[in-house]
Formats: sequence, C-alpha cells, structure tokens
Amino acid sequence: MLLLYVIVVVFIATLIRSAFGFGESLVAVPLLAFYIPIEIAVPVSVLVSITIAAVVVIQDWKKVHIQSAGSLFIFTLLGIPLGLLLLVTANEELVKIVLGVVIIAFSVYSLFYQSIELKSKSWLWLFLCGLFAGVLGGAYGLNGPPLVIYGSMRRWTAQHFRATLQGYFLPASTIGMIGYWLSGLWVPAVTYYYLWSLPFLFPAIFLGRMINHRLHGDTFFRYVHYGLIAIGIILLLQSVM
Repeated sequence: MLLLYVIVVVFIATLIRSAFGFGESLVAVPLLAFYIPIEIAVPVSVLVSITIAAVVVIQDWKKVHIQSAGSLFIFTLLGIPLGLLLLVTANEELVKIVLGVVIIAFSVYSLFYQSIELKSKSWLWLFLCGLFAGVLGGAYGLNGPPLVIYGSMRRWTAQHFRATLQGYFLPASTIGMIGYWLSGLWVPAVTYYYLWSLPFLFPAIFLGRMINHRLHGDTFFRYVHYGLIAIGIILLLQSVM
C-alpha cells in the first residue's frame, strides 16, 4: 500500500508540473513525507524533476527560451551560497512569512490589476529572479516562484512558459541530485521508489502536455497566479506549524 501511495502522489505531482511547468515538489514532498522520511522524499522528488524536465525539453526544445533559461540558471548559482547562509542564520518562520506574503500580494495584484509587463528580455529582472531563485533554492529548495514571476512578466505563452522552466530545472535539479549523492542521501530506497514510479511518469507528462496546450493567454496566467497563491499559503502555514 505504501508503494501505491508513493506512485499516486508522484503521478499527481508530475501531472501538475507537466501542465504548468512548476509546483510538483510542493505537492510531492509534503505528501510523501507523511509516510516516508523527508531525506528520502526530497531526493525522490528531485529525480522526478530531472525526468520531467528532460522529457519536456526533448519534446518541446524549440519552445525553450534558451538564453533566458541559461541566464536564470547562472544567476541562480550566485544565489545558492546566500541561500545556504540564510538557512543557517535567519529565522526560518519569519523568512517564510515574508516570502508568503510577498508571493500572495504579487499574485493577487496581478489577478486584479495589470501587472508589470516586460516587452523584451531584461537583464535586471533576469538577475533578480535568478538570484532569488538561488537564494530560495539554497535555503528551502523553493526555486520556482521567482522564475514563475519572471515568466509571467514576460507574458510567455503556456507552451513557452512550460518548456523554458524545464530548460532551467534540468541542470538545476541535476546539480541538486549530485549534491544529494555526494552527501550520501541517494540511498537504495530513493532508487526503489523512483524506479517503481517511473512507468507512471510518462503518462502523467504527456497528459500534462495535453492540458498545457489547451491553456492560452489570460486563462493560463490566472492558473499560474492561483498556483503562486497556493504556494504562499503553504509557506504561511509552514511558518506557524
């Protein structure tokens, strides 16, 4: 029954990630951690992330904004040491409260008012969003929100949004997994759960792609901002639990 539970959680998380380009770790890790140790749940989620990103990039590589994905990734590397410093020095609850409030405020504003729109590539916003993705990734494994904010400001189509984020997550998650391996966290149980889930990843990825291709314009970004609000609420709940 435990294995079936893991497979179902991974399938649902993969479907969400494939449809919207982000968010699977916020579904997979908390749900998996109910029944398996967090040090196993997180590497399993990262392996799933690598698989999803690889398949999506192969499927839709023509839709990846390569320069944007590469720039965000490079600036993320600069932010990771700051994130690790934040992890060991800052008050975790306070940081999550501030982060949750900022994410919710941005998304609520974007839903009801005209949010910032970047007509062309902005090195300043690439730097800021990439840097904060690295900070949040290094501290809490939460790279996604700054990347989503940049993509929403650029008004990428749903297909470009999904593909470009995977162009970022593929190298970022791979480096993260190497770190878990070097730290001794890639244990046989991680491989066991991942390999059993693997046959179910591909149907979820392709189903998510079908959903993504049915989303257009404002409808897609409404869902994106709803997702960000959900992330903000989760952060606020984590800060008081």
